[in-house]
Formats: sequence, structure tokens, C-alpha cells
Amino acid sequence: MPPKGKAAQKPKANDPPPAQPQTQQPPATQATTSPTTPTTIAARSAAFASESRPFESPTTSKPTSISSLPRDAQATWTALRFARSPASRNRLPLKVQREYWKLINESSLPIRALRKNYDYGAAGSYDLATYEAWREKRTLLTCLEVQSRAFRERREREREGVRDISGDKVVVTGEEMDEERERRKEMAGLKRELYGVLGGQLEGDPEWDDVVPIAQEEPEGALATISYPGEYAEAMGYLRAVMIKKEYSARCLRLTETIIEMNPAHYTMWLYRAAILFAMKLPIPDEIEWLNEVSLEHLKNYQIWHHRHLLVDNYYPTIANDAEAVKAFGASEIAFLKQILAEDTKNYHVWSYRSYLVEKLGIWDVPEELSSIEGMINDDVRNNSAWSHRFFLIFSNPAHSTKGVAATERDPAVPAALVDREVAYSQEKIALAPQNQSPWNYLRGVLVKGGRKLGSVEDFVQGFVHELGTESEDVTSSHALDLLAEIYAEKGDKSQAELCLRRLAEKWDRIRSGYWEWRKKCLDTP
Repeated sequence: MPPKGKAAQKPKANDPPPAQPQTQQPPATQATTSPTTPTTIAARSAAFASESRPFESPTTSKPTSISSLPRDAQATWTALRFARSPASRNRLPLKVQREYWKLINESSLPIRALRKNYDYGAAGSYDLATYEAWREKRTLLTCLEVQSRAFRERREREREGVRDISGDKVVVTGEEMDEERERRKEMAGLKRELYGVLGGQLEGDPEWDDVVPIAQEEPEGALATISYPGEYAEAMGYLRAVMIKKEYSARCLRLTETIIEMNPAHYTMWLYRAAILFAMKLPIPDEIEWLNEVSLEHLKNYQIWHHRHLLVDNYYPTIANDAEAVKAFGASEIAFLKQILAEDTKNYHVWSYRSYLVEKLGIWDVPEELSSIEGMINDDVRNNSAWSHRFFLIFSNPAHSTKGVAATERDPAVPAALVDREVAYSQEKIALAPQNQSPWNYLRGVLVKGGRKLGSVEDFVQGFVHELGTESEDVTSSHALDLLAEIYAEKGDKSQAELCLRRLAEKWDRIRSGYWEWRKKCLDTP
């Protein structure tokens, strides 16, 4: 047996303690230490990542090879590789593993390498104080999300009829709904501030939790897809979902109102809104009052007036037997039409609805209606819409008209006194503006309705045409010369009719010379 070694002598009291072995630190550690303290979160993260990779170049990010290290640092390099390679640990003897772990502990080597170039987004540029505030907001958002998830679970138990411990059904109160709405608003604000996420209005409303929106599907390979605003796309997704289910409810009515604010010309949505109103049997006057405000904001929108037609068609049968109610409703509608025509006197949609309303409510003989039209003509004698409505109001009145007779045909039911009155009225307005075509057309229509020849007003028309065909020729109204040509043709005086049309083409209305030449050719047609 080999001789036993001598036991080490105990140190004397006055002897200094033995020197501890120096552990070689990896040289790269000192090289990666930044001389300045990081000021941003991204810089601090990069510094931590660099410190966790002692054998890696901070500039090239390439691992240092073991052959390039001093002999005393090679063991440290090997120990670090051992700690970061779990698969290789079992291949080494336990004694070697213990030696490696001892060296790692003594050298305080980082067992895990932190991720490099971690993307903090906007938070990467924050200083430490700002980042702590950002973390607090993120923590608050997490807490709110937990509370919101608990609310959703409670709502689901309510829908399923689940009972609580006391045996009562779970019920979500209106106060809890309001709290959830405020909570989701706060969550949306935090998401927008922390992550730049723009949450939808309906997505944040617990009332719509049971609806899965249907997104717009563009055809594959579409050349140009429509980029809808986020709020509009979200609202339309929910609208499609409830329309498929044919849901008629208060929340759907509010949804249509939201979409109207963004796109008042969406005709399908207007039809759905009308269906909701009629299915829920909501008060039509309330809807009309709301519609008045929308109409004043969108004067040229046709869908608004079609919606109004549907409302009146649905409402009138409920008041048809009450003369006072019909009168009051008609007065309110006419008052509103006056208000909106004051903004746009020649709005075709409004005039079309006004004619419909007169016929629907039977307010032909209401003095205020005719006086209103006369007032508009007095304000603007060239308002052809007002002239057209006057003709409809007078000559379509069932009291003195024949059903089925066209507007351009003679009607024997029209009283002669009425024809005389309207002829005189049109002549009065022609004298104010002879070159205005509206009253001339009105005069023609009155004569046709009354079954009178155009020649009955020849003397009046001649007052606007002087010395025709001579050097002293003077025409103060091209429309009078046109009517005079028709009068001569009616009498069979072809030469004078041709003269009128030729002078129109040559001097008084040359821009339509082709039309007048065509009219001359028509004189030869029997």
C-alpha cells in the first residue's frame, strides 16, 4: 500500500490565512460592460442581454471560439456551454458535472442568455419612470379584463337560466351593464394608449356580446377593394348579422341610426329600419320628428323621402276616419315642407313627396296649400317646380277632374271659370318675365285641359312679336314666337308658321336651330 501522506499542519494563531484561489473571469465580461448607465428600456435590455453573453462579441454578435481564449478561461467557457446545453449534461460523469457547477457558482456565470433585440415597441424609448407608469397601466388593463371576463360569464349564466347558491336565477342588473360599459370604455382607452389598438364602439358594448359580426367579403382577385372606415365596417358587420336573423329590436333600431349618421344613402338599411318600426309598432309621429332633423341635414337624399312615404302609408290608415287628425297631420307636414323648401326651393324629392301627400291626405282644397304655392311663385316666377305643383293641385283635383285623363289631354270636367282664372293668372306672370318659359308652358297646359284652341290667346301672344319678317322686327319673347307658330299651324297658315320657325332658327333662338328646322319639316306631316 502506498504510504499515507502527511496530514496538513494546523495554522498557528499568528499565521495569515491561506490565499484563496483566484477564479478567472471571462475577459469578454469586462469588454461588454457599458461605461454609461442605460437611459431607456431598450438600451437597458440590450445591456442585460450583452452581460448574459460573456463569450460573445457585442459588435459582431458572434460566439467566441474556445481556442482564442487563455487556458484559464477555457474551463469557464466549457462550464457555460455545459450549463446551457441540457442535452449534453447526462453525457458527462457526475464528478465532472459537480466540478462544472462549482465553477459556475464561483464565477457567477449567467445560466440563461437573455433575448437580444427585444422589441418593446413605443415603450422601448421610455425612460425608467415612464416605463413604470406604462407597466402600471398595463396592470390596470389586465385587472379590467379579468373583471370584464367575469361579467361575460355572468351574462352567459343569465342567458342559460343558471341559478346561484341561494336558488335564484342569475340576473344582470342595469347598474352592472352601465359599469361594464364604462369599464370597456376605459379598456379601449388603455389599449389605444398602450398598444395603439383602435377598439370598435359596438365591440365595447356588452349589449352586443351575443352577436357575431359578419365581415364584408371581397371577391377573390378583386381589382379594387373598398377601404371602409373602421367604425363603419364594424357597424355593417353587426347589421348583416342581425338582418340574417331578422331581429327587430330597440338595439337594432339604434344601430340603423348609427349607420345613417355615417352613410345616409344606404337604402337597404332604411328598408330594415322601416321593418323594425312596423314590427315593433312604434309611434310613427316620433319617427317623423326624428326624420325631420335628418332631412334638414341631407337635403338631396332620396332614401329619406322614400322612407317618409312608407311611414305615411303605414300611419294614414290609423287616422283616416278622424278628419281632425288628418287635418292636423297634413298641416304639420306642409309646415315642414315649407321649411325645407326655404333651404332648397327646387328640390325634386320634396316636390314629389308634396304631390304624393296632397293626393294621399286629400288636401286639394286646403286654401293654405294654394296660397303657399302662389307665394313661392311671387318670390321666384321662374320656379318651374312651383308651377308644376300648381297645375297638379288644380287640374288633378277629383272635384273637377276625370279619373284616368292624362295631364296633356282635354278634361270635360274642368269648369270654364277655372280655365279663365288660370289663363289670366299665367298671362299676368308672363308679363313680369316674358322670356320665362314656365308660365308659357303652363298657359299651353291650361288651354289643352279646358279644350280651347291656342288661337284663343293670339291677341295676347301678338303683344310680344312686332313687325315679324321686316327690318323693324322686334320679339320680346322667343317663347311667344314659338306659340305663335303653333297658332298659325292650327289655323292652317303654313307660310306664317314657317316664317316664325325660320326667324327663331336665324335670330331669336339660334342655339336650337336644328330643332326649329325639324319643326318646319313637321308642318308638312298631316
